[in-house]
Amino acid sequence: MNDITLVTGANKGIGREIAAQLAALGHTVVVGARSAELGEKAAAELGADSVVLDVTDPASVAAAASRIEERHGRLDVLINNAAISRPPGTDLSHQNPSTADLDTLRAIFETNYFGVITVTNALLPLLRRSSAPRIVNVSSGGASLARNADPDAQLPISAGYTPSKTALTSLTLQYARELRPDGILVNAVCPGFCATDLNGHAGFRTPAQGAVAAVRLATIPADGPTGTFVDDEGPVPW
Repeated sequence: MNDITLVTGANKGIGREIAAQLAALGHTVVVGARSAELGEKAAAELGADSVVLDVTDPASVAAAASRIEERHGRLDVLINNAAISRPPGTDLSHQNPSTADLDTLRAIFETNYFGVITVTNALLPLLRRSSAPRIVNVSSGGASLARNADPDAQLPISAGYTPSKTALTSLTLQYARELRPDGILVNAVCPGFCATDLNGHAGFRTPAQGAVAAVRLATIPADGPTGTFVDDEGPVPW
């Protein structure tokens, strides 16, 4: 029986590569995308299904969950990949802590943190129908508290994107603790600094490389790890 897997933000970048690699492994992949046109195009190219899914819109998320239930009856893997580094029309200077634009920060958290909660909670009933349910949250090693505490760290200063991913990693632990008795495995992954729209294609890794850790955690058995934060080389400092 093939795993049914939803990847949010899967019409491009790392999300698309996660979807492609899982489809190649035999998963029935559902491409989640805000644009119906872009989602359907990616799904057609990958041999996947698609749903319109805006993680910041509870009605959109609920409709996507209903559609997955109608088409597939359950969900085995949820990959929370959708994220933004900044809202359109803003730059990183809007995220300096001392001069931060609060609307910018709220928009980032709506997608990168609250959006994950909205999607996860809407899909939990379908995940509970799986014999080996897994949730993978795409976080960032650049949001590691240990790394940011290093005075020599070459990391951007950000009151928006970085704390949103720190919060996501912490949230992953909370879900893992709560859902452990139910057998739902919840882990966070760091894709590394990949060349995507998120960073203006400044990254030195490819989306294919960035997908490796998420694909690995999406395919672990029912007795696999939970509450971990890893990249494709191993554990990432919290």
